[in-house]
Amino acid sequence: MLLGPITVLLVSVVKGRRMAKPTPREPSPLVRLLLDVGPLALFFIANAKLGIFAATGAFMAAIIVAMAVSYALVRHVTVLQLFSAFMVVVMGGLTLWLHDETFIKIKPTLYYLLIAGILAFGLWSGKPVLKSVLGSAYPGLDEEGWRKLTRNWALFFAVMAAANEAVWRTQTTDFWIGYKLWGALPATVLFAIANVPMLMRHGLNREEAAEIADPAPVE
Repeated sequence: MLLGPITVLLVSVVKGRRMAKPTPREPSPLVRLLLDVGPLALFFIANAKLGIFAATGAFMAAIIVAMAVSYALVRHVTVLQLFSAFMVVVMGGLTLWLHDETFIKIKPTLYYLLIAGILAFGLWSGKPVLKSVLGSAYPGLDEEGWRKLTRNWALFFAVMAAANEAVWRTQTTDFWIGYKLWGALPATVLFAIANVPMLMRHGLNREEAAEIADPAPVE
């Protein structure tokens, strides 16, 4: 999930202004985006060269390294980062231990469904779950904006869970990994773009958003 870095970049483009420079302890949005996308790109390359099991091990290591780098830069690891890394390590570990690639393939499905369920529960209970996790990434956003953003991402993640199931169950492993990098990731970016006008109508502050330090993980 790339909500924080994508929003920072997109809102800056929409506004047509130069982003504020990060402080020495804050990585730029591009650096944070690289930390999110890097492990997935390594997964894609390792699979092409060495196969799914070596790629899974590389993905697990890359996720841990990306979290360590994030912590070294900002002295903080978000709940979403920890959850994403936990899912990768557990499902990747099962993949390697049992030598069964099914586990790493269903990991995105479980991740998407859990996040969608948590967001839906937040909407149902009236508790701003997304706001408590990503509040610093969306400064100035009003309550209605948070409600719409939560609803939109809950629906998006539910659809992505179904898409992941359809792809891995009907296509080859190579196609599935390519889908993760060239399908799921661009879809997330495009969906974030579609949400930017709504966010800005509901008070999102671009100047403060450009200074956030917490990266959000890719699944």
